[in-house]
Amino acid sequence: MVILATHNGLLLAAKNFVYNGDEILFKVTILGFNQAYASAITGALDLFALAGVTWQRMQGLPPTPFFEVQIATLGKQVVRCINQLEINSHIAIEELKKTDLLLIPTIGGSLLSVLQENRNLLPHIKRHYELGADIASNCSGAFLLAEAGLLDGREATTHWGYAQLFRSRYPKVHLAAEKLITTSDNIYCSGGGMAWFDLALLLIERYCGHDVATTTAKAHVIDLSRGQQAAYASIRAKKYHQDPEVLQVQEWLEAHFSQSVQISDLADLVNLTSRTLNRRFKQATEQNPLEYLQGLRVEAAKKLLEKSHDSAQRIVSHVGYDDLSSFTRLFKKHTGLSPSQYAKKFKR
Repeated sequence: MVILATHNGLLLAAKNFVYNGDEILFKVTILGFNQAYASAITGALDLFALAGVTWQRMQGLPPTPFFEVQIATLGKQVVRCINQLEINSHIAIEELKKTDLLLIPTIGGSLLSVLQENRNLLPHIKRHYELGADIASNCSGAFLLAEAGLLDGREATTHWGYAQLFRSRYPKVHLAAEKLITTSDNIYCSGGGMAWFDLALLLIERYCGHDVATTTAKAHVIDLSRGQQAAYASIRAKKYHQDPEVLQVQEWLEAHFSQSVQISDLADLVNLTSRTLNRRFKQATEQNPLEYLQGLRVEAAKKLLEKSHDSAQRIVSHVGYDDLSSFTRLFKKHTGLSPSQYAKKFKR
């Protein structure tokens, strides 16, 4: 039986549990590889293994575990994580016949090096996808899914800091780097580093229903829905390119973002036509100069909201806007939060 459910604006197909005696129906396999984030492996393992256990114990109820969780590696090798922690695997991925969910953790080391060193994992990821498993990645783990070709033509997300590299390397993927979680059929991706718990809770809800996901979140003191990762992003990631004139304009805008700016003035600054500057700026940053300026103003407002006790109107004026309502719409578009919500969440 399939039940439609929603989580953070996503439509999920939730699976009902069926037990055969003491056998657990749903098997979760976490794919291990060297230079992975240890927390993305052990944290997800804990959340899945303790769903239906921790909360029930706290309430004096008999625990009912919902998942069997294991770590799989090539040749059942030890996982040497980025923080030097070594984790034993339970099974060789070559010997894994079937799993309900295959989870790809965060890549902690050099992305391109780790991808090259783990190309032998790609056929196994594709094999379990073809066998009907749910496939999920956390953060930069999406690069492995993209390398396997599973994200072509699909919406996906990854850490906001790797968005530009991801887009250039996988142009067939519809990257939505502002989103914390994406879902496309039975493929799930989550954003930056610690988003593994958002992903795990979403998948717990998919398999067990909303009540189990909610009690698991409560037991581990986790917000069930955190919205977008855009609130955590930095405009600095847009400067990793090789166009010196565009970089010069970016640096000028960073120093003068609160002033009134005309595209013709920016073009004169680097002896280009407005049309040429727009084209090159878009090519280098995936934004036009006005969009980049808006991002700078939002970034400045975020910093003020984190540390200042000024009113929202005063902060908006400081970053170059007169109309609070229009800036609030812009701020929410960029971060997924209103200025007041952002201040409540991040004020130091």
